[in-house]
Amino acid sequence: MRHRKRGRSLSREASHRKALLQNLSKSLIKYEMIQTTDAKAKELRKVADRLITLGKRGDLHARRQAIARLGGDRELAAKLFDDLSQREEIAGRKGGYTRIIKVGNRRGDNAPISRISWVGATLENTEDLRYPAHIREQFVTEEEVVGED
Repeated sequence: MRHRKRGRSLSREASHRKALLQNLSKSLIKYEMIQTTDAKAKELRKVADRLITLGKRGDLHARRQAIARLGGDRELAAKLFDDLSQREEIAGRKGGYTRIIKVGNRRGDNAPISRISWVGATLENTEDLRYPAHIREQFVTEEEVVGED
């Protein structure tokens, strides 16, 4: 029986699971939209929502707690406090700051894959974060091709 066993083990030891969720949360703050397995996305949702709650509190103690949970990355903590938690889609809510969308199954092992993002984040407004400029230059949009003719 699984009485009083909270959360998913993700087939990892506690330290490995903690490091995994820390890295996933750092990637979610940096890129604002990531793809991972369903189970990891559902566990990440708990961590990410608590980080946004710290960002909404905004005091020094909350900032230090967020920096500790992000592995000492002050730039990501600054983005969390100054940008993400102040957005109108997030600031007006009392919870549920992330959205999980099921994408399909992974090709190699048929694992269910989900896309987790902040509420209000779309593929279009996160493209600059997810792809560096030298990669975006390789793809020419249809409007640019039509404009050249």
